[in-house]
Amino acid sequence: MRFLYTLAMFLVTPVLVLRLLVRGWRSPPQHHRRWLERFGSFEAPGFSGSLWIHAVSVGEVNAAEPLIKALQGSYANAPLVVTTVTPTGAARVQQLFGDSVFHVYLPYDLPFAVRRFMKRIRPRLAVIVETEIWPNLYFACRRRGIPLMIVNARLSARSMRGYKPLRRLAASALRCVSVIAAQSRTDAARYRLLGADPQAVLVSGNMKFDMPIPEGAVAAGAAMRAHWGARRPVWMAASTHDGEEMAALEAHLKVLQRLPDALLLLAPRHPERFRLVEHTVRNLGFRVATRSVDGVPSGTHQVCVIDAMGELMPFFAGSDVAFVGGSLVPIGGHNVLEPAALSVPVLVGPYTFNFEEITRSLIEQGGAERVSAADQLGPHLLQLLLDAPRRERMGEAAQLVFERERGAVQRVMRLIDGLLQE
Repeated sequence: MRFLYTLAMFLVTPVLVLRLLVRGWRSPPQHHRRWLERFGSFEAPGFSGSLWIHAVSVGEVNAAEPLIKALQGSYANAPLVVTTVTPTGAARVQQLFGDSVFHVYLPYDLPFAVRRFMKRIRPRLAVIVETEIWPNLYFACRRRGIPLMIVNARLSARSMRGYKPLRRLAASALRCVSVIAAQSRTDAARYRLLGADPQAVLVSGNMKFDMPIPEGAVAAGAAMRAHWGARRPVWMAASTHDGEEMAALEAHLKVLQRLPDALLLLAPRHPERFRLVEHTVRNLGFRVATRSVDGVPSGTHQVCVIDAMGELMPFFAGSDVAFVGGSLVPIGGHNVLEPAALSVPVLVGPYTFNFEEITRSLIEQGGAERVSAADQLGPHLLQLLLDAPRRERMGEAAQLVFERERGAVQRVMRLIDGLLQE
């Protein structure tokens, strides 16, 4: 099974390279110059005994932030390697950690690429954030005696179905993992069903509850509110995908009919769509500001397109209500904890399987509401924007859920300490 998998990886590699090159033209030049890293080819940093953390993209990097900082505090002399798959993830690593970690792209799961990668970073611990099962990589860790962990582990029902054709291979790969620290009991049960060693699986909670609120985010949000008008109704549509921007703009039109001074803060998920979203908003006749040109919207703007990465928290802090995207379309939703941490009421669509238990907990405790369809977003928003006491209650409930669930990073660090001592 593994031979057939590896053969398939070799056959699909030309398509992956072509896709990488096409995407490279839309990314900053430094990203497409680094494509050889996908084959394990990069200048060796010259260290050994590194602690290696893999985080696929922006969301996983954000989840890993408190863990990486904890590792930097507890293992100050150990080199830290952070790998990502996406350029946006790489940019977030640079933004958060600069040169204090060594960043390289994760190699394709080809035996020769994995060997090169391992020889260059020489890890003594491998930590995979959330869900990434790469059989050749996992077997390479076992052969080299490198303890392998999956932390903040989650496995949706959709992912389980996706692994079904390769279930035997996934099960044998998971048997290479020393510890699987799952976000929830449901995630833990799914890993066991997929074939993980039951003794290796435990529940540690979600590290995203331990994310630090950026210093000055609340003050920056208050300053922005003073600039665009402290009494204006303001709502945010964050991490939106294709189809969700139009739903948000249609909802905003309904809001403007009742609240003509309302402001929408619109943050598309992917940087390559920033310009497209801006043009769409302008073509619909809204008075538009952008983060890159205007900085902060003024009192005359109706929509602000946040065309920047890693700057959502101050905008959440300046909002009355937050809609979290990826949930009106079958993407599975994005991080609802950022607005919850700032006591901002949360709206989500019907598709939240990526954050299933967190979203359910927020809804059950009254900190979030589910919108059944795109045409219901406007009515839900209006109800909340017109009811300040209800918003306050929801914000307090959301923040309580956030505070109650903290502590996952400490639990994961105890597991890491145990593995390294062994």
